[in-house]
Amino acid sequence: MIVYGRNPVREALRGARAVSNIWATESTRRESWLANLTAPVHVAPAPEIERRCGAASHQGICAEVAPFRYADAAELLAVREALIVALDQVQDPQNLGAICRSAECAGAAGVVLPARRSAEITPAVCKASAGAVEHLPVARVRNLADFLEQAKQAGMWCYGAQAGGPVSYDSVDYSGGAVIVLGSEGRGLRARVAAACDQLISIPLRARIESLSVSAAAAVLLYEARRGS
Repeated sequence: MIVYGRNPVREALRGARAVSNIWATESTRRESWLANLTAPVHVAPAPEIERRCGAASHQGICAEVAPFRYADAAELLAVREALIVALDQVQDPQNLGAICRSAECAGAAGVVLPARRSAEITPAVCKASAGAVEHLPVARVRNLADFLEQAKQAGMWCYGAQAGGPVSYDSVDYSGGAVIVLGSEGRGLRARVAAACDQLISIPLRARIESLSVSAAAAVLLYEARRGS
């Protein structure tokens, strides 16, 4: 996999994935954080870097890294008082990356994705997450509703974010282990996933727009969960 951008490359170097090659423009190569690396750094013009990574937003650097390794969902459930984000068919890489960034910054135990009809961890997601995916466990499951049932059996509460949900997001107890469930950009939570949640919660809207983006909602809920835990 080729990751690109300063933060994604820097975090890949700090994370668990092997970095085999780095390509950087001459000016970027002189930056101090690229000194004394074990991976070779090749000076390359910007057009070559864009060709290698397939994106114009490379910021003068890209790197060849090992494939992303997904976590085991059962291991996330075993984390004491874990805060987990579960995403129901979120398909936009930018949204997935932004959610992973918020989850990592908030100290979440991990993110859980369905194996089908969901964005995967791609170079675009790495870029959108500012490299957060290098430090955040991300698991894939065959059936998200079944995962939520397993989470409840493990003693966790599952809160589904839904526009117009009957319970305010700031009136529930996230302590002791919780899963925050967010739906896709268009239709929200699927019926079976919503039914698997203990409660459906909502974020009040004070103006004319009908909803927050899924990534903005995730950030609000994650930090409310941390404030109350």
